Amino acid sequence: MVIPGLAKRREHPLPVVVDRELARVRTLARVMDGYLVDPLIGLFLSCVGDLLGSLIGFYIVGIARKRRESPVLLARMILNLGIDAVIGIVPILGDALDFKFKAHLKNVELMLERPAGRATARDWLFVGAAAALYLAIMGLVIWGMVALVRAL
Repeated sequence: MVIPGLAKRREHPLPVVVDRELARVRTLARVMDGYLVDPLIGLFLSCVGDLLGSLIGFYIVGIARKRRESPVLLARMILNLGIDAVIGIVPILGDALDFKFKAHLKNVELMLERPAGRATARDWLFVGAAAALYLAIMGLVIWGMVALVRAL
């Protein structure tokens, strides 16, 4: 007997699995980029804020690595963080562009749309080059901060 107004309870054919790590990285990306925390930190804490936002983004990269994502994907994620940091250190114009370039959300999207795969030696070389480029960019950011402080 069906009672009008009461919906029939639907059973899901597969149990719903909650992926807490994925939920955390989505929340982090939403807070940092969706609520504009990352560009605002960069705006109010010139140079240091961009470095902090980039370092916070490495949590997402770490989760992707833990999930055995492709090294090429990891490299793209690292490059997104580096681009975000470089954009943010440019006074005024960089801060304005930082509101548009949402590295954390891009990294979560990359992680969701690409399946994990087996890496080749070439993939690892690409990852190493991306990490070296990132470290060089961060070195430039730190050098710029030191030069700025000395100029004051």
